[in-house]
Amino acid sequence: MIGVLFSGGKDSSLALSKALKKGKNVYLISLISKNPYSYMFHTPNIQLVKKQAKAIGLPLIIKKTKGEKEKELEDLKKVLIKAKEKYKIRVLYSGAIESNYQKERIEKICKDVGLICHNPLWKKPKEKLLEDYKKEKINAIITGIFAWPFGKEVLGENFLKCIEIFEKNKINVFGEGGEFETTVLDANFFKKRIKILEYEIEGEENSWVYRIKKVKLEKK
Repeated sequence: MIGVLFSGGKDSSLALSKALKKGKNVYLISLISKNPYSYMFHTPNIQLVKKQAKAIGLPLIIKKTKGEKEKELEDLKKVLIKAKEKYKIRVLYSGAIESNYQKERIEKICKDVGLICHNPLWKKPKEKLLEDYKKEKINAIITGIFAWPFGKEVLGENFLKCIEIFEKNKINVFGEGGEFETTVLDANFFKKRIKILEYEIEGEENSWVYRIKKVKLEKK
């Protein structure tokens, strides 16, 4: 059994696509943080993972956390123990690309609970990853932007369309410094696509969030 640490964003979705190529017995594992500034976990529109799991057609294991620095790791450990004991998961995939902070902590917890940790995107060349996002037709929209000189104008845009402008402004194209966040609405492995019905934009200056309030699943 394979578990995928799933946030609903572009990177965990790409990691999921690689896990699905290894076997059909895949579980999504999501941590929902009450702290919007969690050090470990994606937070914008994290509640959408339930709809995403349904659209993909995979079982979802959810664990809530207060999102307190380092303490939130205990919640990750608890859900991984449950995943191993109840669902017989033996391997955990993560979407880590360049963040040592996340990668090292996930690997340590996996070692502590007896899981194999696999980070299929880790340190892959930019061109290769961008090619993979395109190949898997991952429709990831920008749902959080936290970097100068950007404002709310990029919210709702497909992240692949923003690569050139990110590079021009010397922004990490994968948002590894927390410059932006994404939410995935469709991909090759989705059985249904997600359509946004209601949303609201909140923020000021160079910090904006696109909050998805209502969606529906559509046939593809």
